[in-house]
Amino acid sequence: MSQQELHTDQLLVLCRQGKQAAQMEIYNRYYRAMYNTALRIVKDSFEAEDVMQESFLNAFTKLDSFKAEVTFGAWLKRIVINNSIHHYRKQNQNNIPLDDVMYRVEDKDEVEPDYELTNIKAQKVLQTMNMLKDNYRIALTLYLIEGYDYEEIGDIMQVSYANCRTTISRAKESLRQKLQAEAFEKP
Repeated sequence: MSQQELHTDQLLVLCRQGKQAAQMEIYNRYYRAMYNTALRIVKDSFEAEDVMQESFLNAFTKLDSFKAEVTFGAWLKRIVINNSIHHYRKQNQNNIPLDDVMYRVEDKDEVEPDYELTNIKAQKVLQTMNMLKDNYRIALTLYLIEGYDYEEIGDIMQVSYANCRTTISRAKESLRQKLQAEAFEKP
């Protein structure tokens, strides 16, 4: 176990004892990543802040249920994603924000990549992802950006493994078709 993980584990023991300084240290370590995760799903920065803080409260009150089968950060991220999706569904919003997501597109044919062109391509992909159906957008965000596997996404979205694979496959195809259609529209 690394020293960083050991230190986090020690902080978690103090958090279980109700030590606010330890809770604040955990919050300071994870709040940026958790805020960005919530923002990708709920779209509004104020709502993302609320979801993130609610998630930290949930995590601290349910800390005894954390069994360390995964890292604390992964456990907390799952809480944030679940709360974000719940909030998103409750609000019935039509878009998931992907404008602030760092997404890297590599052009294998170029010796020296043109970073400006790559950035434009990535932004175009993200904008096009915003035009997808809600379940496609959420599934692709969790798969491509958050790095979850099919089983985890199925659990999060409350669908079967097979349905999750199908949804992601269809989402990729829909994204591909929309990008091709836009490419043919421009002179």
